[in-house]
Amino acid sequence: MSGWLTTTLVFLPIAGALLLWLLPWPRLWAGSIATLIALVEVGLWIVSVSGFDFQAGIQGEQRHAWFSDLGVSYHVGLYGFSFWLVGLTVVASAAAIAYAWWAGRDRPRAYFGLMLFLVGAVVGVFVAQDLVLFYAFFEAMLIPLYVLIGVWGGAGRTRATLTFVIYTMAGSLLMLAAIVVFGLREGTFDLIDSGTSDSAWIFLGFLAAFVVKAPVFPFHGWLPLAYRESPPEVAALLSGVISKVGAYGLLRIAIAKFPEPAHNFQVPLLVLAGVGLVYGSLLAFRAPDVRGVIAYSSLAQLGLITFGLFALNDQGFDGAVLQMVVHGLVSTTLFLLAGGIERRTSTGQFALLGGMARGRPALATMLMATGVIALAVPGSAAFAGEFLILLGVFDTGWGWAVVGAVAVVLAAMYMLRLISAVLHQSPGSAVNDAALDLRPAELAILVPLLACVLALSAWPAAVSERAFPGDDAARAVEGQFR
Repeated sequence: MSGWLTTTLVFLPIAGALLLWLLPWPRLWAGSIATLIALVEVGLWIVSVSGFDFQAGIQGEQRHAWFSDLGVSYHVGLYGFSFWLVGLTVVASAAAIAYAWWAGRDRPRAYFGLMLFLVGAVVGVFVAQDLVLFYAFFEAMLIPLYVLIGVWGGAGRTRATLTFVIYTMAGSLLMLAAIVVFGLREGTFDLIDSGTSDSAWIFLGFLAAFVVKAPVFPFHGWLPLAYRESPPEVAALLSGVISKVGAYGLLRIAIAKFPEPAHNFQVPLLVLAGVGLVYGSLLAFRAPDVRGVIAYSSLAQLGLITFGLFALNDQGFDGAVLQMVVHGLVSTTLFLLAGGIERRTSTGQFALLGGMARGRPALATMLMATGVIALAVPGSAAFAGEFLILLGVFDTGWGWAVVGAVAVVLAAMYMLRLISAVLHQSPGSAVNDAALDLRPAELAILVPLLACVLALSAWPAAVSERAFPGDDAARAVEGQFR
């Protein structure tokens, strides 16, 4: 895989954003151009699949001196697990941008430029192999999210934006301090050239940023407002993609660069993950609206992914990476479906919904299929990911596996409640016969997402057995990434 292809995946959407902002495009063209660029991004990633050797180490490297006096460089490259997360990003982002184009957002040049800039920043996080470069992309994500939520969000957008920024900035400042200390101690900020550290304080500095971004309980205070007040496609990216940045940081930096502190803090982090897993599931079951269920289910799923990461063994790592990809696709689909429901009924409240299966076979089929996969029925990709994670934490202690199993049962309960409340109960006051079924344009966006999930359900090993080079994922994390 060429290093230029890696760089193109980062800067193509950023260049597209600048193109939209600087030139006076007609209103209709902005969404068209953004969607085209997003689809080209997907095409480039698909092309790169054929040239990627999943049994090798880092690939698609490109390195140039940036601040030579400080030992900072533009260094990008991809491992197997980060390659799949880039794929998740470009696919989910293409669907989100296409949905926004179909929905007809106002001030389209600004809106779609921000969406493309966000895509480039997220891909940059996943490919960065220098800590300063990683931090630059990590912080760059905040700019478009701040504006997208604060300008195009719902009635509570101001509070949602401030809460999100305060939480994120607090974690980011601690990470910046950790990066400076780590880089000065190692004599380099490069993730490949630097060694590992046994400093618990530096580890905690990185951890603070990642558990907020994920989010992991109890650092999820920004989640309910942000997910509810964002435009549906922005909420889809927050849940499906941005949350995986936090999980990726835990794997790529917190665990790989601080193996001793990761082992020392394993039990407290498993406790937080377990509490978040059960707590998020209970809140999802009690949530009064569609977005609330999806939002709190994301909190629970990130708890499960953290379970897998801090099992610190092969099955846990493989299951966590698979679950990141699967949950990202499922959550993106569910939030876009929630947006479709809100467009038809002007609400997401269960008390006002119901009976939408009648006369709307496409909506019913998409929601049923995605919801059933989300509750991890045997044979689905979600089941494969959760099973691997439970195997991993069982090796750490059988009690953790019991907590995970309980949460899996709760997941089935809240997803079935969502499906029933929207499709099968008596129609509420917001539902009438004039509410149309999913349109062909919506199906063109949603069906490929579901097809990706079904493909992974047929072959989950495509991700789980190709996330790490060799057979020993734990050794790869603690050794190969040095």
